[in-house]
Amino acid sequence: MIGRYTPEQIYSTKRDVIQIEIFEEAKNILDDKYVDLTQILIRSIILPPTIKSAIESKLKQEQESLEYEFKLEKAQKEAERQRIDAEGKAKANRILSASLTDKILREKGISATLELAKSPNTKIVIIGNSDGMPLILGDSK
Repeated sequence: MIGRYTPEQIYSTKRDVIQIEIFEEAKNILDDKYVDLTQILIRSIILPPTIKSAIESKLKQEQESLEYEFKLEKAQKEAERQRIDAEGKAKANRILSASLTDKILREKGISATLELAKSPNTKIVIIGNSDGMPLILGDSK
């Protein structure tokens, strides 16, 4: 009965199934002999060291492969997230650039100048610079 399974299945994946099959076949045989079998437990399976080592090596390689695939998928998702983020920023910059005019920029400059003029660090504000924006000189030190 155990010969139906590969050593790897016996050692790792099919242990419970094998235990159930052994129980059922043994129960069928023993019922005719007036023995009531209620359970069979397999506590350990001892395979030759070379087979056990080969199975463990294969299982380890499978886990490493799954780990590599997970890391690769994670990196691809992060790259996609960064691409989407960059596209969003680029679109926002295009919209902002299209809406900025010299008049809007001048108004922003005036607002910033007014805020700086209120600061205790500002001493002199000269209006009438070549580009029409105020020029701030000096500090309060």
